[in-house]
This record gives sequence, C-alpha cells and structure tokens, in this order.
Amino acid sequence: MDLGIAGRWALVCGASKGLGYGCASALAAEGVHLLINARGAVPLEQAARQLRAAGAQWASAAGQDDPKVVAIACDITTPEGREAVWAAGGGPGRDFDIVLTNAGGPPMGDFRGFTADDWQRAVNANMLTPIELIKAVLDGMAARGYGRILNITSSAVKAPIDILALSNGARSGLTGFIAGLARSEIAAHGVTVNNLLPGKFDTDRLNATFEGAAQKTGKPLQDIRRSQAAQIPARRFGTPAEFGALCAFLCSPQAGYINGQNLLLDGGLYPGTF
Repeated sequence: MDLGIAGRWALVCGASKGLGYGCASALAAEGVHLLINARGAVPLEQAARQLRAAGAQWASAAGQDDPKVVAIACDITTPEGREAVWAAGGGPGRDFDIVLTNAGGPPMGDFRGFTADDWQRAVNANMLTPIELIKAVLDGMAARGYGRILNITSSAVKAPIDILALSNGARSGLTGFIAGLARSEIAAHGVTVNNLLPGKFDTDRLNATFEGAAQKTGKPLQDIRRSQAAQIPARRFGTPAEFGALCAFLCSPQAGYINGQNLLLDGGLYPGTF
C-alpha cells in the first residue's frame, strides 16, 4: 500500500534505537523527511546514516530525490532541548505534518521509595514534554488541514504494573489529556492524536529488565527470556519493525478516521475484553 506520506516532514523523538528508531525507519521507507532526536550524539548519527540509506532506497524505487534526515542530539525534556529542535526545524512549530513523542520510561521500584523529585522528572518526561511538543505544532497542522500526532506510552496505561508506579501515573496523565484534545475542534481540521501502548518488545530496555531479574534471582538470562515470552499468546516479543509499520500507517491519510485511541500492541497479553 502506498501510504501517501512521501515528502511530508516528521519529528521523531527517541529515534536512535528501539521503538523510536523502528518508527523513524518505517517513515523513511515511505519517503518522509525526518528530524530525529535523542540525547546520545553517536548512536543518533549512526541511526541517521541508516535512515538515509532507507530513504535512498525508497527514492531509487520511486524515482524521487532522497528524503532529508536531520539529527539533533539534545534532551527534548528540557526547554533548551526543544529550542534546539525548533531552531533546526526553522522555528517553533515548523511545518511538521507528523510528530511522534517518545521518552524513556522512568525507573522501576516501590512507590514508597520515590521522592517528589522522582515524580516530577517522570511527569516532566512522560506527560509535560509531549504536551509542550504538541502545543508547538498543533495550530500549524490544523491550519494546513493535516496532522498526525502519536505518543508512545506503555501497556501499563491499560494494565498497570505495581513496580512501574512512576510510569503508571505520568503516562496515565498524558492519556487523559490526549482523550480530551483528540475530541476538540482539531479533529475537524484533519488532525488526529493517538497513543501507541507497547507491551514487551525486544529492545534494550526490555533486555535491561531481564538482566536485572537475572541478577536478582540468580536464574540464567535465557531462562527468564523464555519464561517471559511463554506468557504472551504470540509466544514471542514484538519487534521495532512491526511497531514502526503500525506507526507509519497511523500517519497516513488512510488512518484519518482513527482518532483519540489507545492502540495496544502486546501480542495478546492483555486478558480483558475492552
């Protein structure tokens, strides 16, 4: 399917690896121009090279110029980081047609051990930063009659996990905000806002979780991976590539009637009907 998004501009946060990179890669393969962001300059530039190659492959097949890939290494959760992104993009709210918000999950642990500063950092990264990004681009999207905003949150929004108190709280706050925003006047101007709720995907964060469990329990890492995968009806972990494929579709005109939704990608792990 031709998604019809070639030539559009996308801002993809947390794009150096994992699910953010999976989304950026899927967009590059559709001929989308990218401004990618992450904190680490070296892995981000490596990702940019790979994305340029994917874009060049699309361009060769389509007989078009290569899509652009701009990489800005900064902390998007800070005002300075956001200013750096806007400056690279030509000013606040440059003509981004697509914005993917994405921040690393906050630390795990017992909520009794978290301080007010821990909560503030979690809320800033996983709720307030996406809101600030959305605020900067939303009116421009509405004026042009097209916009796709996607937020990578977590399956913990749907099924909270006791050791993810910071994530449960901060991401649920963003979910509530998005529910209202998506149903505001912007929906009539071709702008959709949706959340992607990943379950267990084969990323560095998941591997770090398994390594921590292996150290704590003394069990072999591979045994922990197998036991975790066995709990999922699909009997495997998700891949960034398939996550990115859904992201790209939701950015397309074909997905224009999907709005204000929380799309759960977990291989069937969530047991509820709704």
